[in-house]
Amino acid sequence: MKIYPQTAGPALSEIIPAEGKDFLSADNPQFFNMALKKEQKKKIVEQLEENIGGQKAMVFAAIEGLKANELFVLRKKLKETNCLLRVAKKNLLDLVFKKKKIDFESRKLSGQLALIFGFEDEISPAKTAYQFSLTNEKLKILGGFLEGKFRPAEEIIALAKIPSRQELLARVVSNIFSPASSFVNVLQGNIKGLICVLSNIKPQGPSPNAQ
Repeated sequence: MKIYPQTAGPALSEIIPAEGKDFLSADNPQFFNMALKKEQKKKIVEQLEENIGGQKAMVFAAIEGLKANELFVLRKKLKETNCLLRVAKKNLLDLVFKKKKIDFESRKLSGQLALIFGFEDEISPAKTAYQFSLTNEKLKILGGFLEGKFRPAEEIIALAKIPSRQELLARVVSNIFSPASSFVNVLQGNIKGLICVLSNIKPQGPSPNAQ
């Protein structure tokens, strides 16, 4: 029997992405099929607990088919709004949910799951994910967790369409200055009209009866 020489596989540090070596990443799908050591699982759970403890809203999204550069763009957009994307196995997520007394099982959701945390407000994670999905259909919003309750995808998308704080402020500023701008335009129009009327008045000479 011919014996083939065994070659060493890639080191764990070469497979786990540099962004977070303790997290599973969609950038390396093969990593989902690897058995995690007990200490690694413990570290993942601890970090997920920290993220969940500091979040104001969570959005669940399916990310099958997203390429590394597309995930990079999404993560960058999320970072701009103080949000964070994490990818982890569903059994670890459910373990964290149970420890945090969150009544939800991620195994009910289909597909390769990503969890998007919003740390600044409740709208940003939904809005950023939804806007990204408009140009990249491979990202699918599956639902979210808000105010202690799971919300279906329809509610998360509806939430995403609500104007952001910056958009509302811009509208308020616009409404404040619009009346003033209209008033100035009216004044300018009246002044121009007055000038036109005055210019059409012909100067009259002295009365012929005047001595």
